[in-house]
Amino acid sequence: MSLSRERYRNALARLYGLESKGVKLGLERMEGALAHRGHPERGLRAVHVGGTNGKGSVSALVERALREAGFRTGHFTSPHLHRWVERVRVDGEPLAEDEAAARIESVLDDPALSDLSFFEATTLAAFEAFRDAGCDVVVLEVGLGGRLDSTNVVTPLASVVTNVSLEHTHILGDTIEAIAKEKAGIFKPGVPAVVGDPGEARAILAREAEAMGALPRFPVAEPPPVGLLGPHAAENARVAYAAVEALRERGLALPDDAVRRGFAEAVWPGRCETIATSPEILVDAGHNPAGCAALARYLETLPPRRTVLLFGAMEDKDHEGMLAPFDGVVSARVYALPKMRRAGDPARLAEVRPGEVAATIEEGLARALALAGDAGRIVVCGSIFVLAEVRARVLGIEADPPIAM
Repeated sequence: MSLSRERYRNALARLYGLESKGVKLGLERMEGALAHRGHPERGLRAVHVGGTNGKGSVSALVERALREAGFRTGHFTSPHLHRWVERVRVDGEPLAEDEAAARIESVLDDPALSDLSFFEATTLAAFEAFRDAGCDVVVLEVGLGGRLDSTNVVTPLASVVTNVSLEHTHILGDTIEAIAKEKAGIFKPGVPAVVGDPGEARAILAREAEAMGALPRFPVAEPPPVGLLGPHAAENARVAYAAVEALRERGLALPDDAVRRGFAEAVWPGRCETIATSPEILVDAGHNPAGCAALARYLETLPPRRTVLLFGAMEDKDHEGMLAPFDGVVSARVYALPKMRRAGDPARLAEVRPGEVAATIEEGLARALALAGDAGRIVVCGSIFVLAEVRARVLGIEADPPIAM
């Protein structure tokens, strides 16, 4: 192992050690850390993107459009698919391991920052990386919720909430209205607030935006074509284009041809992505009922094949709501255990909808391959940690340990 790789792994192990602190919502620690470090977030022009589903795709579309228009971009996302450095990108490229290690060490070695959580430390390191790289515009994806998320320390050029459905109810509330209000907490006075939810939450989000003096904007009817797949891709494009128009209002030069290129060339791995052909293996980040329903609709548009669902999920998810959309859509189901402490027992999933049970993702993939045959299709979803392990195995990608933060 090279010294660079060893340093990165050691720094990552230290950062992962903060997982024991759990999720720590609230802005006081983050604001104190930023003040202590000279406010790296100030001077960054940002687009702040939250929502239950689609925020990764919307962020990717907006970031690529900005890059095609000549802006130097920063892009902050979570969780990572394969490697921690994916969370912090400059001009589309993840941080180099040396830089990542140095930034993690700098944060963790600062005794004044000993109270930070994993996500707060990661967010701080990202802000400092974007500042030092001279990013023109940073696309910030919310980690959890919005109002109390550690990214909510910026006054952005535009705020976006893609949609709202029930998630993290033990933290955000157990109604659509409560969760919508938490997500609307990223809206700021005088700042365009793109309200993307096509359902009952749209009126709530718009009302919250108006109440705090934000400027509600809604998805446009005719966005440029996108390279992203799935039935939700078109809605994500409408939301992303509304964000582009909001940025134009704020004075950013985003020519039509640059936006068209950006939308056509944007890539967001793990979203209705086919990673093999014999059998076809399709992976998707559907991790809640709404995401699984969208995936099931997409599957119904594909040429018919024997389809095997390879599924694993966290214990606290709505398993019935996630599995029901695949009724009549898949021919067989295999349930497998992700390498996460909060992972749901595959045997319990089989009680919700009958299927085979595997102790590991590797075993589950082997069983799914056998059931599908060379001419069949395997659909992987339920948790980003399931699709990440399958994708890494199939494509031969070296991966950092997963972490649900």
